[in-house]
Amino acid sequence: MDDLAFGTRDKRGNWTPTKKLEIAPVFVFPPRPAALLKWLPHYLFPWNFLFALSAVLYWYLVIPEVATLKVLSWDWALRLLLVNAIAVFLFYGVFELFLYSKRSQNNQFKYNARFPADHKNSAFFFQNQNIDSLIRGFGTGVPIWTLLEVLGLHAYALGIGTWWNFSEHPLYLFCLALVLPILHETHFYLIHRLIHTPFLYKWVHSVHHNSVNPSPWSSLSMHPVEHLLYFSSIFYHLLIPSNPILMLYQIHFAGFGAIVGHIGFDQIKLSDKYSMNTNAYAHYLHHKYFEVNYGDASVPLDKWFGTWHDGTAEGERLMQARFEARKAQAEAKKMLSEKS
Repeated sequence: MDDLAFGTRDKRGNWTPTKKLEIAPVFVFPPRPAALLKWLPHYLFPWNFLFALSAVLYWYLVIPEVATLKVLSWDWALRLLLVNAIAVFLFYGVFELFLYSKRSQNNQFKYNARFPADHKNSAFFFQNQNIDSLIRGFGTGVPIWTLLEVLGLHAYALGIGTWWNFSEHPLYLFCLALVLPILHETHFYLIHRLIHTPFLYKWVHSVHHNSVNPSPWSSLSMHPVEHLLYFSSIFYHLLIPSNPILMLYQIHFAGFGAIVGHIGFDQIKLSDKYSMNTNAYAHYLHHKYFEVNYGDASVPLDKWFGTWHDGTAEGERLMQARFEARKAQAEAKKMLSEKS
């Protein structure tokens, strides 16, 4: 499989897909039911289905009985922390091992041709992006994920919130499961815009943006404040009628799903003929340009607020026009201040 059949490579070896990014046909008027039905399988598989399956497996194989959850205990909390850490290490590690350590497909379909391990950078602990990411991801990321998960499960066991069973409310809970990724993206967009404000960017979010060339371990490489904001989406389930499995799905979508935008490859080769689309390009462009694609493509918030970059030359032109307009505005404000 030749990646040049799907994109182009510049003189530095960086690869760009030919196909432009498209906003999901969900929030459109007039409605496009045919396009929506065509898009739905891509929305569900493989990522959303995988994270939903992990929530079900956790509920039946990992999470203790409700009576145990009623009492906050180091016993079950630490066990959950250990399971989360092992699961993240294995899940992220598979992609890191084959794509970055073994380099099984070299830099085919890789947006940035460079591999982080080949270059030292003083922005990271020990000048190493992978070591820095592992320290942050497992030092504060997984523990904060687990802390909020423990609090959510404890709240469920105490009856805090409205909890419905699938047997009694199958249609509502099924529909809620369908829209949870959209809820996650909306939450992510809002907190993402917040931490791009100057003060929070400097002291919090810049940690994550040190990974201009992200790889799987970069996924949870964040400041602890960002971890708290990012995983706080679990608490929506205390505000709306829900189910503990869906609460787990919500936080798994955030925790395991963080890898989706940080794989660094557009497609993962499964054989000489077949590959899996990663859906990583929109967020890669955010890491590359910083001020575009604060969300993804399921909810058109970037489109509505003028920060969407579809990966094309036109998207580049619009982005540069925004930068120039903002620069001119800042210069005009400075001149006005000097005159006064």
